[in-house]
Amino acid sequence: MKYDWLKTFLKLPGGIPTHDTFNRLFASLDPDEFEKRFLDWTSAISQRSQGDIVSIDGKAIRGSRGSGKKSIVYMVSAWAGSNKIVLGQRKVDDKSNEITAIPQLLETLVLKGCVVTIDAMGCQKEIAAAFVEKEADYILALKGNQGTLSDQVQESFRFLPVESTAQENDLGHGRVEKRTCSVVCDLSLVEHKDQWGGLKSLIKIESERYNKTTAKTEKETRYFISSLLLSAQYLNGYVRSHWGVENSLHWSLDVSFNEDLSRKRAGYAAENFSRLNRISLNLLKNDKLSKRGIKGKRLKAGWSNEYLLKILKPENL
Repeated sequence: MKYDWLKTFLKLPGGIPTHDTFNRLFASLDPDEFEKRFLDWTSAISQRSQGDIVSIDGKAIRGSRGSGKKSIVYMVSAWAGSNKIVLGQRKVDDKSNEITAIPQLLETLVLKGCVVTIDAMGCQKEIAAAFVEKEADYILALKGNQGTLSDQVQESFRFLPVESTAQENDLGHGRVEKRTCSVVCDLSLVEHKDQWGGLKSLIKIESERYNKTTAKTEKETRYFISSLLLSAQYLNGYVRSHWGVENSLHWSLDVSFNEDLSRKRAGYAAENFSRLNRISLNLLKNDKLSKRGIKGKRLKAGWSNEYLLKILKPENL
């Protein structure tokens, strides 16, 4: 249906390429070269300032697993909350290799002055050191993957004075949530603290969620380590902002782009098409011409050639 319009700027001697032709293209395209072009573009359109939040998290592309195969394409992405764009991403074979993919992703990003948040998988000494080298701050989620460090942080909150506390209340989606943040700056109970580059504070987040539908209350306590020396009020907001990568990126890819339903499995097709989805999401997230949601904007771009051209404006490509 777009043949006449596409002919105005494309040479199409054989007509519109078939589904199989597109599949062969994305299966054969060098993913490293595609990633370089993607990074060049995001660097050109993003404007990060002091204290901006960059969240790093992984997402499995579930449809990439073929019949009888154990492997699945897993992408680690860096999400800039203020710009609402994907700054970069890196493919890993499975979630266990996220530890090696994060440093590779960090090498490609400019993070000076930013605050980077990562889940517990990224709580590694080498990753903390990489942030110091990048002149960025970090907030790393802590679980049992660091041996005795988790116990030492919990003991710090049990026996040492709390520097500051702050509470946030959130109403919506049929629930009431209360989040209390506590900060300890005394690191005397943390062994080998010098091995964690730039470590300055320990953070505890206590969440209490009341579900109006089920009338049940859930409680959860999470711990973090950070290079920041700020009040609990600021740190509470920084920790909460990490979920922007889930709500604004992963959720959008699944709901608006149906990424998990994709069956692209040949060659590099799943990895490359995942990048293409993120490019499209970057463009649509930053479009101010329409008040529609991402799915509505995609439909409008399909219907209106004029709107599509405005989305694909030259200064963004």
